[in-house]
Amino acid sequence: MSQMMRAVEITKPGGPDVLALTERPMPEPAHGQVVIKAAWAGVNRPDALQRAGLYAPPPTASDLPGLEASGEIVALGSGVSGLAVGDPVCALLPGGGYAEYVATPAAHCLPVPAGMTLKEAACLPETFFTVWSNVFTRGALKSGERFLVHGGSSGIGTTAIQLANAFGARVFATAGSADKCAACTELGAEVAINYRDADFVEVLRAAGGADLILDMVGGDYIPRNLKALADDGRLVQIAFLNGPKVEVNFAQLMMRRLTMTGSTLRPQSDTAKACIAQDLREKVWPLLAMKRVAPVMDQAFPLAEAAKAHARMESSEHIGKIVLDVSGR
Repeated sequence: MSQMMRAVEITKPGGPDVLALTERPMPEPAHGQVVIKAAWAGVNRPDALQRAGLYAPPPTASDLPGLEASGEIVALGSGVSGLAVGDPVCALLPGGGYAEYVATPAAHCLPVPAGMTLKEAACLPETFFTVWSNVFTRGALKSGERFLVHGGSSGIGTTAIQLANAFGARVFATAGSADKCAACTELGAEVAINYRDADFVEVLRAAGGADLILDMVGGDYIPRNLKALADDGRLVQIAFLNGPKVEVNFAQLMMRRLTMTGSTLRPQSDTAKACIAQDLREKVWPLLAMKRVAPVMDQAFPLAEAAKAHARMESSEHIGKIVLDVSGR
């Protein structure tokens, strides 16, 4: 019989209060997988969507929430090479991160960057995989280009600002308060736009237009984003906090040679995620080791208080990443 572990499950679709501490059997590693004894787990918007019943996990994934964690490898599945029991890692997960032990493909594990704590490392996978694949691979951001990221003080935003700045882009960001705008400029944004009292379309057009926009807002931001783009500009959509449906005049795509694209991370194949991991290892992990880029931490909660972590995230008062203390250290 499997050993049991503490975990947080979604008892039914709903608000943060549907998250409850439970006991589950410890996972076993399948072929190509490792099992990690988790120290910390990141909290992300997709977790809240799953909790609300709006983002079903893939058929082969755990029903437990949690898409990233850090900790120590305690078991290797068949076919795994290059990793060993005892290795400290952070990993992108198919699910199951709100638990003391979690299984994930070995190819989705990355070493904890030199000089970084496990708490910090738990903040890396979901946001860095998302930003790298959407801003640099799909969006093809280049040095010298004007880049606008919405939600600049979020986990995604703080990561995108730093990486775009590190690779030589001119960074613009939107946020909803003076404190959040200040955080964006401290991280490397050339201009931080408080969307409550300024129009990002006007700001970007005055600067020559955005070559690339990363957006998770959607809704009425979509036509405004298109107006804010420079000719030949690209819009990359990664979420729709204001909804996915809106009326758009697509003639401007032809007239101004614009590109609209987007992606979600979780449904992509294990192979695609492994390719992103390899890119990060080669091109981004050295920046983390050199402290040129670092995760921005908001608040930590004990595993048993996952509901409070979700309430904090959904309040939109946070700056940077929220994490769960899984091991109780």
